[in-house]
Amino acid sequence: MNASATLLPAVVQPPVEDRCWLSSDHCAGPVLDLLGPLGWTVVDTPEANVHATSPDGRVYVGWLPEDPAAWKRGIVWQVRVQPTEGDPWVQEFGLYTPAEAVAGFLAALIATSSR
Repeated sequence: MNASATLLPAVVQPPVEDRCWLSSDHCAGPVLDLLGPLGWTVVDTPEANVHATSPDGRVYVGWLPEDPAAWKRGIVWQVRVQPTEGDPWVQEFGLYTPAEAVAGFLAALIATSSR
């Protein structure tokens, strides 16, 4: 069976200038813009690191651009989760992971946990 070209979905490719989110801008803005309005406690340090904790205290998000231990491991984002059931887990993201990708990960995590 052959599908007519008119029945196939069109390939949509945004112009290259619309793909700025594909590279990191090395800021925490998109993540903080997500977490702040959801009632997370957000604390920044004099060293420019940012720590956020969920309202129930079970999720921690750290933006660690000036943390020497994080740099040695090649990370700048750390997410730690302590579920009510099951084992705790950690997800870390490297320097070149866009903050929008981390925000998307967290948005999916938050949406799943609210079910």
